[in-house]
Amino acid sequence: MVQLIMLLLGVEYLRKRWRTLFVVGLVWLVTGVGLFLDALDNAIYFPMQLLAYLLLAEGLATLAVAWTGAGGQRVLRYVKGAAVVLAAALILAGHHHGNFVLSMIFGTLFLADGLLQAASAYVVRYPRWRVVLALAVIEILLAIFFFQPYPTHYVGTAPYCLGLGLAFGGWNLLWIALRVRSLRRLPEERKRTLRLSDDVIADHTIASKSAAARAATATAADADTPFDWDGPPAPDEKALTVHVWTPVGSARTQAQRALIVDRYIAAVDANGVISTGHAALESPEGIYISLYPGVEIDRSPDEFGRILRATRENDVPGVFQPDYATESKAWCESTTKVRIRNYSPARLHEFWDAYRQDLTYNLTYRNCSSTVSNALEAALEGSVGNFHGRDTGWRAFWRLIVTPELWVAAQLRKRAATMAWTPGLTLDYARALSMLADPRPFGWLKMARLALRRMMRTRRGWRQEAVDAADARAGRASS
Repeated sequence: MVQLIMLLLGVEYLRKRWRTLFVVGLVWLVTGVGLFLDALDNAIYFPMQLLAYLLLAEGLATLAVAWTGAGGQRVLRYVKGAAVVLAAALILAGHHHGNFVLSMIFGTLFLADGLLQAASAYVVRYPRWRVVLALAVIEILLAIFFFQPYPTHYVGTAPYCLGLGLAFGGWNLLWIALRVRSLRRLPEERKRTLRLSDDVIADHTIASKSAAARAATATAADADTPFDWDGPPAPDEKALTVHVWTPVGSARTQAQRALIVDRYIAAVDANGVISTGHAALESPEGIYISLYPGVEIDRSPDEFGRILRATRENDVPGVFQPDYATESKAWCESTTKVRIRNYSPARLHEFWDAYRQDLTYNLTYRNCSSTVSNALEAALEGSVGNFHGRDTGWRAFWRLIVTPELWVAAQLRKRAATMAWTPGLTLDYARALSMLADPRPFGWLKMARLALRRMMRTRRGWRQEAVDAADARAGRASS
């Protein structure tokens, strides 16, 4: 989530506020470590009941607005909301049984995530896979810690989790503050962009902070631009477009449905033909990014394990499609489009100029979906921190933090980075980023407005019924 926050807010925005971020991060880190150590002696002084009620309110709020998401966003929102409500209920239940169930749940989650990351790191072998493997081992050790009763017989489960959450959150804030501050010390002639997408599949050409790029993307500070839009861009509105051909939607004949697999990996049609889908990005300025393998890749089951590795021996020549009209005519129209207003044409152009110099295609780490996701991140760098050229102050930071799509996008990015980008993941990632880059009214505010409108319509209906009844009585009286 740290890389995503830095990407959307931008280095310039965070650099102005690094001291505050440093202080808040230090307080969180110290508080988290203290809470974790406090729980080890089975004497807990933290108000757990208050925490449970706060978690319950947050979980119910997430469930209330989950319907506003689309596709995988909606599912992740429901999962998160249900998990938080369940955790709150178990804390309120207390006693041995509630704490035991809570420990088993957290242990299972840590174990499943650790095993998944370890397996994907070992199989895919992306850059820095050993670091991710070490982190996965730490997650597995934490799972064992939650499973066994020592030292508090499961009573300290909630404080452990809260302490770990605060400690890791504080550490991330410290890391952000120190990292953006360090850019000041670079000599002017050596000043370079912080690698905002410095993840396990980082691309070093994603972002560029040149003065020309900043000047080209800035607008007048006093521009009367609304802070949020209630809906996606209109068809005739200038916007960046992410085209996605889902595996099911791009299959030549009726696909055999398989839950999750045909949404995020591949679909098999009635003739046994495998469809993996595709992703492309199109800008109003004429940039079209769509990467295909230039040669056929052997996808037989015997070679499946080998071709999944993100290593050089699996690189093949690639080819970029000229434009959407040509591609859709040769194949079919894209299944879904995600459009984003608030982006930087200059940064996208700079990314594209550098990226298209390399025609390498790799099924795992440099495919159509990873290319589109990296290009999208380049175009959205700093889009939230300086909304259309305006510094929106701390409002932008806190609004980003509390928006559910940030958590959704971070989870999707993590899964794709430790395994592989697929058209399904890119679609959900683009949808989540569109909600962050183009600020929308919060889901609960939207729901409140809908409820208010429904109440007003109902009241108008009652008034009309009363008027009709009065007219009917008057008509009977006159007759």
